[in-house]
Amino acid sequence: MDEKPGFEQLYHDHKKMVFNLALQYVQNSEDAEEITQDVFISVHQSLDSFNEQSKISTWIYRISINKSLDFIKAKKRKKRFAFLTSLFKNEGASIKYDKAGFDHPGVLIEQKEGLEKIFFFINQLPENQKTALILNKIEHQSLAEIAEIMNIGEKAVESLVQRAKKNLLTKLNPNEGNEK
Repeated sequence: MDEKPGFEQLYHDHKKMVFNLALQYVQNSEDAEEITQDVFISVHQSLDSFNEQSKISTWIYRISINKSLDFIKAKKRKKRFAFLTSLFKNEGASIKYDKAGFDHPGVLIEQKEGLEKIFFFINQLPENQKTALILNKIEHQSLAEIAEIMNIGEKAVESLVQRAKKNLLTKLNPNEGNEK
């Protein structure tokens, strides 16, 4: 069996993939950089326990997805806490958290508004649909690769992608289904 690659080699081989995947979840370069750091800290800490039951890239994808979803959940908790805290302040101070901005590099200003709307709706999808859609349509992973990453069957991945697309179309064109 081949020897596991060293951490430095893994970092250089996968840092762009991790950053780009995180960016698809959070649409903000600074947040994606933070997630990328968290992913590689986990990779470094867990490298010795990697059991090679899957490809190392699949393992890193799983960690990246989990760290991205954890980051989003933590940010939502922080916003709720800030909102609740501001409700109980006597000074009547405004809410002290920042609204997440859409800061996706490579997006032309003309495209920004449309992409903001699309990602707004993507972010409202259930986690498994969101993950399947991002991996398939943005990361261009095959159904087999996504099935391995998500640890589900290919048919389940296909179903998740189809439901995600249907949900997105419903949200993007809410009046389309009402015309008969």
